[in-house]
Amino acid sequence: MLLATILLLCPFPQIAGAEKVAIDTAAVVSDSTNDSTKDASLSQPLPSAPEAKVKGDVEIASTTVIEPGYTPGQPAKPLMGVKMSVSRPRETVTQRRLWYVLSASGSGAAAFDAWSTRRAISGGYGTEANPLLRPFAHSGAMYAATQVSPLVMDFVGKRMMISQHKWVRRMWWLPQSAGTSFSLYAGVHNTRLVP
Repeated sequence: MLLATILLLCPFPQIAGAEKVAIDTAAVVSDSTNDSTKDASLSQPLPSAPEAKVKGDVEIASTTVIEPGYTPGQPAKPLMGVKMSVSRPRETVTQRRLWYVLSASGSGAAAFDAWSTRRAISGGYGTEANPLLRPFAHSGAMYAATQVSPLVMDFVGKRMMISQHKWVRRMWWLPQSAGTSFSLYAGVHNTRLVP
């Protein structure tokens, strides 16, 4: 039943010899009937497809009359890829070198601050004022803990260097410089405490 439905709904093109078979069987059927009047419609071949009711492109082009002054529309050009007009700012070689120098000086200043703090605390001349660093003040982990701040300042400075805002790009060096100066100030203060 499924096969019959598919064959009815999906027309297949006729094979070249199938038309002759249909004509021959129609002639045989008409000959086998002993009618004295023969039907003329059975002796002629059957059309393979109905006549088209819509004109084709060639027929339309041949019958179309173009009025003077009228130009037929041209097909639209395909869309090309859109290129971004504004690109993200990039760092220069000078800025990159200065960023590396500020990064190294910030880490060095933080290490100096950690050394001077440990020296002052172990001598009994002071205490750690930063509550976040206080748990690390009596161990060697102080050196690693003080390096977190310079790493954060390096990241902030790098992001400011390629910011979309012009005023932010002009002050990209400020977080690293501020972190370095605070660490140096704290280190010098701690060395003055110890005689």
